[in-house]
Amino acid sequence: MSRIFLDTNFFIYLIEGDSPQAARAKYLIRAFASRKDQILTSVMSLGEVLVGPLRHEDFELAQRYRRIFRGQGITVLPFVERAAEAFARIRLGGTVRPPDAIQLATAGTAQCDLFLTNDERLLGVTVPGIQFITSFDKAPI
Repeated sequence: MSRIFLDTNFFIYLIEGDSPQAARAKYLIRAFASRKDQILTSVMSLGEVLVGPLRHEDFELAQRYRRIFRGQGITVLPFVERAAEAFARIRLGGTVRPPDAIQLATAGTAQCDLFLTNDERLLGVTVPGIQFITSFDKAPI
C-alpha cells in the first residue's frame, strides 16, 4: 500500500476528459483501489477544479467534483501550519508557482510515496517527504 498524492489535473482528466489522459486517469484510479493505495489530494485541488465550472455556471459539474472529493477512497488534506514552512522552502528557489508549492508542501507534510502530476515543471523538484514525483504516463503502476 502506497500513499499517492494526486495533483489537480488528475481530477480534471478523470471527470471531464475524453482523451488518452482521461483513460489513463481512470485506469490508475482502478489500479490504486485494487492495490488498496491511500489516495490523497489537497483542499487546493478542490478549489482549483471548481474554478471552471463556477465561471461557466455549470453547477452540475461543480457538484460532480464536490462528490468525488467527498467520496470514499480519497482523503482531502488541509493546508496546515507545518506545510506553510515547507511551502516557504519550496518557494525559495523561485521556480515553483504558489499553488504548486501548496500542493507539494501538503504532499510532503503527509509523507507521500508518490506525487502524480502532468505539470512538467514539477517533475524535477525535490521535496522532503515525497519519495517520487512523476507524470501520470510514467506512474509505476
